[in-house]
Amino acid sequence: MTSQTTFYVSQILGKKLYSSDGTILGRIKDLLIDLTPIDTGEAKPVRPEIIAIKVKIDQGFRILDFSAIEIQKKKGKHSVICHDIEELSPDYLSNVLWLVDNFLDKQIVDINGSKVVRMNDIRLVSIPSGTYALAVDVGIDGLLRRLSVEGPIQQFLNLFGIDIPVKLILWDDIEAVDFSNTSIKLSKTSSKLQTLHPSDLADIIEELDTASRTYVFTSLDEEHAADVLEELEPKAQLQIIESLPVEKLADVLEKMPADEVADLLDELEEDRAEKLLNEMEKTSSAEVRELLEYPDNTVGSIMSTDFLTFRGDMTVAATIQELRRQQPDPVTFYSIFVVDKNEKLISSIPLGELIISDPGKKLKDVVKTKAVAVFDDDKIDTLAELVSKYNLLAVPVINKEMKMEGMVAVEDIVDDLLSSRKTT
Repeated sequence: MTSQTTFYVSQILGKKLYSSDGTILGRIKDLLIDLTPIDTGEAKPVRPEIIAIKVKIDQGFRILDFSAIEIQKKKGKHSVICHDIEELSPDYLSNVLWLVDNFLDKQIVDINGSKVVRMNDIRLVSIPSGTYALAVDVGIDGLLRRLSVEGPIQQFLNLFGIDIPVKLILWDDIEAVDFSNTSIKLSKTSSKLQTLHPSDLADIIEELDTASRTYVFTSLDEEHAADVLEELEPKAQLQIIESLPVEKLADVLEKMPADEVADLLDELEEDRAEKLLNEMEKTSSAEVRELLEYPDNTVGSIMSTDFLTFRGDMTVAATIQELRRQQPDPVTFYSIFVVDKNEKLISSIPLGELIISDPGKKLKDVVKTKAVAVFDDDKIDTLAELVSKYNLLAVPVINKEMKMEGMVAVEDIVDDLLSSRKTT
């Protein structure tokens, strides 16, 4: 066997498999890959190895060990030789998939490009240690190769100085998502998807069909799934919510802000929403139920109950230490809210101002202005004017006793304005 031979699946698919003496053993229908991670102890890419070949015979199919298979290339054409016939039973194989059946022509995720693409062909490499999947072809050349017209078309294009663009993605940089027609579920299938930003992954999920959407979403851990669900468009959100078991969905919803959950449940049938609320942890469920009671056009219906209050007699240093302990979400954390001994709102302090203040100074002495706030039963329309007038990033929401009920972030105000325009 030569030291290295590269080829595409399409170049051997459907070809005859010969024994060493030239006997035809059948026609090649598929290749089986082993996706079990190999701990090499080095930071090197691990390619899935081809471990078996499926050949069509008159009576059905045979699955042969690939270790004795040789790929020969002569004058641009490939032939496949089996030097030792050893049949395998698929029963003992685990964490394996058929390349053609489960990957070819299927949707995959380009991890670096954060987009859904179609796998048109698969590039393999044979070396002395085995044969491995190297990269996937997502370009037009892969389709032309499958149709056996790549050569003639390239010759024609050469007259005009044009090359067929090659679009290969290394196997390490892809994630398969279309396993809706197989009972196989990979134990590590979401490892690469977990590295994507929730908004990128949401865009990807929205491009998938219904079955693949559900497959990908359920493969995520609860924290990541919650972040992604927040980023999905309403139509995709609803499809995910309706397709998941109540128990699984409730675990995800518990990781989301109460106001986001309330918005989602408000779109569901009452029975489905009630089942989810009953399945959720009691504290989380109670917060959501409280928000659901607000009329749609009031501030309370879009406020978040995730906020932090600090007594005015606390020092700046003690406050910062407490913030580090609680570790609030930095994406939505704009200000701290200062209250008196009766928990009534005094004012808010922007995070940047807090950081540069004298560590020994008390919060009530850092406050420069009176509280700018809205009541929970105020109309939503009042928010935009306040944000514009006082240049706020978050507006505290209080009740008639001047105690905080929540806050509304500026992006929630913008989202509400945009959705209002869409419906008018």
